[in-house]
Amino acid sequence: MSSEIDSSTLLSRATQLIDLARKAGADAADAVVVRSRSQSVSVRLGKVEGTESSESDDFSLRVFIGKRVASVSANPGFDLQALAERAVAMAKVSPEDPFACLADEANLSNSYPDLQLLDTTEVSSEMLREAALAAEAAALAVDGVTNSSGAGASAGMGGLVLATSHGFAGSYMASRFGHSVSVIAGEGTGMERDYDYDSRLYYADLDDPSEIGRRAGERVVKRINPRQVPTGKGVTVVFDPRVARGFVGHIAGAINGAAVARKTSFLRDKMGQQVLKAGLSITDDPLIVRGPSSRPFDGEGVSGERLVMIEDGVLKHWFLSTSTGRELGLETNGRGVRGGSAVTPSSTNLALEPGDISPEELIRSVGNGFYVTELIGHGVNMITGEYSRGATGFWIENGEFTFPVSEVTIASNLKDMFMRLTLANDIDRKFGIAAPTFAIEGMTLAGR
Repeated sequence: MSSEIDSSTLLSRATQLIDLARKAGADAADAVVVRSRSQSVSVRLGKVEGTESSESDDFSLRVFIGKRVASVSANPGFDLQALAERAVAMAKVSPEDPFACLADEANLSNSYPDLQLLDTTEVSSEMLREAALAAEAAALAVDGVTNSSGAGASAGMGGLVLATSHGFAGSYMASRFGHSVSVIAGEGTGMERDYDYDSRLYYADLDDPSEIGRRAGERVVKRINPRQVPTGKGVTVVFDPRVARGFVGHIAGAINGAAVARKTSFLRDKMGQQVLKAGLSITDDPLIVRGPSSRPFDGEGVSGERLVMIEDGVLKHWFLSTSTGRELGLETNGRGVRGGSAVTPSSTNLALEPGDISPEELIRSVGNGFYVTELIGHGVNMITGEYSRGATGFWIENGEFTFPVSEVTIASNLKDMFMRLTLANDIDRKFGIAAPTFAIEGMTLAGR
């Protein structure tokens, strides 16, 4: 385990790679190693269906000659000098990019905190197998569950090694453990499927696999014998936290500087304006200790800080990397992420901050409406904000769940939906995107 965690050798190779690129004619360069170690076990109906184990250290070198840039990638064992010379040769014939660059030296992180992202607990394949079997057995034991789609357990770690030609050198690793199960209730054309899962940085923090299985079983049984409901306008739709997180992901996409620069965001001209209902805020914090998406520095060596992206409904920031910031005439805010050799902006620990009432109180206040537990399809236009998704869930009458619902579509425009949010207080921050249960008034529901 210690040899897998120790990144000093990789950092040394990255630094060598940069030196060779400079000698070959590069004006500037950076080298990154994306590390990954994982093992998983999948089971179905009490038998192991598959076991997987993988590990990789993927190198990428990015070189700059004037305003020209090129990137090359390789696996361990490559010839350092040949790779550096190849990258420089490619850069010399590449088209100019006025925005591609290393992070400004003044923005580089000189020191960064220990965010406690790595749990060195040794998890054997036998432990994974037993966890997956326990989750499935607990789900199948729920009255009404008729079959299993399978269960799984996984353990792994990943991280980043980064060196730049202007003095940054750093690395970090983060662990990740998970349990999941998916089961079926009903028979024939009346079958329904649902699932549950948990994912944590620390093994000891994982929910018990039997509890995950029980929750999955209870969820799917409640979905048996769904109905359709009449088409209507002005419907209040309540989003379960699972689907609420995906909805917040749409907000994150709309305030991503890359989308703004490409003019593919419906919020591209809304900086400093109200985009959410007054009183609502969205935060992004890369420095949460044991945070699910925390990182001590970004893919360019810049440390981010907690930002209130939307404050009291008003848009305050875009997610920015250095090149995206330059394109928009702004400074990076430490949200650059390496995708191979490219750097693009992204969120870290993103949260739609909760309201003051319980989800039960929120549902009672709705009176009649639709509680969504699953969304289907990709009917979101990020240029216009038009939103149309297939949905399943439960009908609410007089503030209570009455019957399961399927084969309906909910529709509106995200700009309007953002202004009609009412939030509960049940946020769960164990996910990289966190959101509470919330209600949106005035949606169109297409049913029978």
